[in-house]
Amino acid sequence: MFADFLRRLTAEEPEILEDADARLALGALLVRLGRADGHFDAAEREQVKAILSKRYGLADASALLADCETLESEAPDTVRFTRAIKEAVAYEDRLNVIVAMWQVVLADGVRDAQENSLMRMVAPMLGVADQDSNAVRRRIESQE
Repeated sequence: MFADFLRRLTAEEPEILEDADARLALGALLVRLGRADGHFDAAEREQVKAILSKRYGLADASALLADCETLESEAPDTVRFTRAIKEAVAYEDRLNVIVAMWQVVLADGVRDAQENSLMRMVAPMLGVADQDSNAVRRRIESQE
């Protein structure tokens, strides 16, 4: 179903993502993070839906989330997938991806070791410095 999208995303020189493709890429990355600890619980699922709804002005992101879950299961390894997003998404948007990712990690109130590990790996692959990622995390934690 998403083979052509994944082929374009992981090409030698990926093109800038169109809005619909960017939605899928972001959602799939958030789903991958939510699944990092072995389960994608209701709080994480609702957080991903809320992020997608707010970011893209959707009344209901359920269908988009379902597509993102399918894409995540078909996507290549995290290194290639994240590198492809870095090449196709502007820095400001990648920093917003980090914000969304920390919101998913913190959605269930537990910072799992696998989630932390994935965040430490993904932020630099997206071209976002560890200190920027940590500043985002602290800001989100202080808001809760």
